[in-house]
Amino acid sequence: MPQTGRSGCPINLTLEQLGDRWSLIVIRDVMFGNRRSYGELLARNDEGIASNILADRLKRLVASGLLSRRRDPDHRQKGIYSLTEASIQLVPLLAHMGAWGCRHARPTRALSVRAELLEKGGQPLWNAFMAELRHLHLGAPRPARSVSAELRAAYEKARARRRTGSALAGARDP
Repeated sequence: MPQTGRSGCPINLTLEQLGDRWSLIVIRDVMFGNRRSYGELLARNDEGIASNILADRLKRLVASGLLSRRRDPDHRQKGIYSLTEASIQLVPLLAHMGAWGCRHARPTRALSVRAELLEKGGQPLWNAFMAELRHLHLGAPRPARSVSAELRAAYEKARARRRTGSALAGARDP
């Protein structure tokens, strides 16, 4: 792809594609939450993205080749979004961002558990996750390991602990 940004710096060019507030959040939700439709992305976004912003980001991400869109065979007006190879290759970047956020911000336990697992698993886990994403989004062969299931189970376990802890704290408080 020819350089079209303010400079030829690869960091600048990456930020021009991904540097707005919402693009990586949308990719995160497709990647880690397997949210594939506009409705799922809007309804299940933890950060409360506005509908017009989501529509704009989806169009931008498709135009830049980070997402693809196909028509839903069951609903003519509905689209199904998929990651492309370019966005699948963002797994290490998102893992590093999550690890940085765990160290330098104050995330909730439930929302940080996946980042911690990705950091601990390193490149072998990222490669396994990317293989699974290629299966889910690009039609590659199914890998033996489901990193998505492992991440989801860890997240659900952390959420259950939080609910149990809240219920116990509530039972002790008059």
